[in-house]
Amino acid sequence: MAYRSGNYSAFYVSEPFSESNLGASATKDFVSYNLLRAWKAQDSTFPFIDSHDKNYNVRDGSDWEKTLKPRLHDRLNNSKNIILFLSSTTKNSRALREEMNYGIVTKGLPVIVVYPEYTDKSDIIGCSSKTIRQQIKNLWDNLPAFRDSMGNVPTLHIPNKKELIRSALSDTDFMVNSKCAANTYFYPC
Repeated sequence: MAYRSGNYSAFYVSEPFSESNLGASATKDFVSYNLLRAWKAQDSTFPFIDSHDKNYNVRDGSDWEKTLKPRLHDRLNNSKNIILFLSSTTKNSRALREEMNYGIVTKGLPVIVVYPEYTDKSDIIGCSSKTIRQQIKNLWDNLPAFRDSMGNVPTLHIPNKKELIRSALSDTDFMVNSKCAANTYFYPC
């Protein structure tokens, strides 16, 4: 069995994608992923281990079946969970569908869903009702592969707040080898 220490970040970017392209920096989900990398660079105790650094990068123009898809699978195989950035701009891309289907259905990876457009717990859940808000559930429709398979694994839904992300990344309930029961979770307000 592979040593599964990484956090696999899944995010939407328009294709063709180039990290050096200025357009990538304007993509909300990619900016959120870069924020995780910046937090780690600034603070070595921040518990983010980037699965995208585990094997060599490929050009977006690479062959999907021969290069891109196997690289994605390799990164997911070495990951303990998925960090999914889900926003109003997330689109149902081929890469995201593959990441959700392979990561959740095939590998059983728990998912920490970060909502980049929201910063407070009360944006995610109704504090008195203790249920996920409809505006959040509506975002799940942006990515049917996630929406339709999320019941197979534990999913934690959190706003884009550093300390909550730190807690989520350290939470053994959302790591593949120690995960809790499949369900929808959130931090109460």
